Amino acid sequence: MPRPRPRAVSGWPRDLATIARDVGSLLAMEATLMTASVVVPLVFREWHVAAAFFLAGGITAAVGFGARRAFETAPEPRMKHGMIIAAAGWLLVALFGALPFFLAARLTPAAVAMSYVPAGASYAQSSLLYFANPLHAVFESMSGWTGSGLTMAVHEPSLPRGLQWWRSLIQWVGGVGVIVLTVSILARPGSGSYALYRSETREERIHPSIVSTVREVWKIFLGYTVVSICVLFAAILTTEYGSALPLWEAGWQALNHAMTGLSTGGFSVTDNSIATYDSPLIEFVLLPVMTLGAIAFPIHYAVLKDRDIRILRGDLQTRWLLILLAVGAVVLTVQNVSSIPRVPAAFDSTWLGPGAPFDPHAVDASRDSAFQWISALTCTGFQSAPIGRWTDGGKVLLSGAMVLGGAAGSTVGGIKIIRGYVIGRGIRWQFRRVFLPASAVVGTRLNGRRLNREEMEREFSEAAIVTLLWLLILVASSLVLVNLTAPEFGYADALFEVASAQGNVGLSTGITGPTMHPVAEAMFLLNMWIGRLEIIPILVFARSLLYGLDP
Repeated sequence: MPRPRPRAVSGWPRDLATIARDVGSLLAMEATLMTASVVVPLVFREWHVAAAFFLAGGITAAVGFGARRAFETAPEPRMKHGMIIAAAGWLLVALFGALPFFLAARLTPAAVAMSYVPAGASYAQSSLLYFANPLHAVFESMSGWTGSGLTMAVHEPSLPRGLQWWRSLIQWVGGVGVIVLTVSILARPGSGSYALYRSETREERIHPSIVSTVREVWKIFLGYTVVSICVLFAAILTTEYGSALPLWEAGWQALNHAMTGLSTGGFSVTDNSIATYDSPLIEFVLLPVMTLGAIAFPIHYAVLKDRDIRILRGDLQTRWLLILLAVGAVVLTVQNVSSIPRVPAAFDSTWLGPGAPFDPHAVDASRDSAFQWISALTCTGFQSAPIGRWTDGGKVLLSGAMVLGGAAGSTVGGIKIIRGYVIGRGIRWQFRRVFLPASAVVGTRLNGRRLNREEMEREFSEAAIVTLLWLLILVASSLVLVNLTAPEFGYADALFEVASAQGNVGLSTGITGPTMHPVAEAMFLLNMWIGRLEIIPILVFARSLLYGLDP
């Protein structure tokens, strides 16, 4: 006997109504952020940019609030809905988030755009003009929301302040999660909120209530952001570059870099990212900021609640994160110091000054290696060195860091430390079973949990499947890119760039930019989208488009 068809909502199937309502909620949230952001261009008298934000906010609000109202009686989402909502929601949020870039570029006269170029700059064109190309605008938005940090804005200081703010804001919000923010605003209790929360590749709760959990996450994140702004502001003022800036400009840079550093996004408002400051102090201050973003939020909550820093050592992911940060920095330093005779121009030693007691190139290589390794493993993407000049060995090591990423439940991309650990333990467990009698009861411990044979096999297979899919897409994309990029870039450069996009990092060897092949640019949109949602929701979304939501 055939099953009865589910009742429709406003003439739409119930499944589609649920998805449309909750995706509409995400867009409504985005429209609110756009409208609130109008304040920034108004303060800086960027009238055309303000008009772009008003128009973009209105269009997004019409779609978002319209969908919410039309399907407000739709049933709560289940897990299959949650994954589709996550995939479709992140895609549409990126598409609508491109409107401020695109409209600002189209509405701003060329003469006004030229006025955004800083006085004395070595370039004459504002990067705003690149966003008149809709593909560039969507790329910038997707890179921002997913925390990837790759950019079409060749010279960020030549962007209007309104767009500088929008780039930082979407990375700050996207780092914690679009759905996490929306759930905290909607305050909708029950299994529906949990389905959405899990669909954004999050598992652990701080409180039994999902709404309480996400609100606690935002309290922690906001508190860290305020502290990071203050510390960065003080550090910028101590540099030669920062001491020449007006106080408000130093504060502006501290605000934006704190937001994108803590969210492990990596967008900058200065030319050459963090290399602009050429300051060991700035880089030293950013190390804990980036590391905080790579630690799972439940661990932050536990440390702050119990005021016990030993919790960091007791957590498996955090412990391995700190080990990998230290060991990887040493290994990369050895690699880069040994490469100095082959690529001496890769390590600029002028900051040490004449008469330094140590080999200045070796010191600079050590400094750059430590900062770039931590920037890569935490998926932040702040850049302090010309990585494109490094040898292939250094690029491949950084690519590995970007592929792995930090802790699950944090703001980072990549495969995540817990999956790498589970795969390692799973391989060891499989070998160990070979030497045991058939009647032996096999079990293992994982992050404080005792797992039997079936549970370990399930954990291992899930981690292995996601990792295998992740790596297959990485290899396929790098093969496509190496055939589309300029001849001066080799396979190591292509692998590095794809790992940066798919790992949501933002480091670059120089491939990414407004002159890159449009097919490669469109492919990077897919890489960044996949990297943020860890593949499975994207596959569920694709399957639903082809075959519907029925089993």
